[in-house]
Amino acid sequence: MMYGYGPGWPWMMLMMLLWIALIAVIVWAVIGLVQCSGGGEHGRQGRETPQEILDRRFALGEIDADEYRQARAHLAGREPGSS
Repeated sequence: MMYGYGPGWPWMMLMMLLWIALIAVIVWAVIGLVQCSGGGEHGRQGRETPQEILDRRFALGEIDADEYRQARAHLAGREPGSS
């Protein structure tokens, strides 16, 4: 028999569960920090506004200047070329 040699299996199980919990807390904290740090679009709360989408598409070259001006005027609630 192995009486008196170490804390036994209940303590080993408890230590294993504590390590798993510690690792889970660390992963949760890192994910939370990355999302809240403002790392680009992922850190932002909410959705993009139509104006932000339009600006992004123009910046990426998906639309040209004329399409951008027309869409911006449409978003502002006025017809293009009326001002």
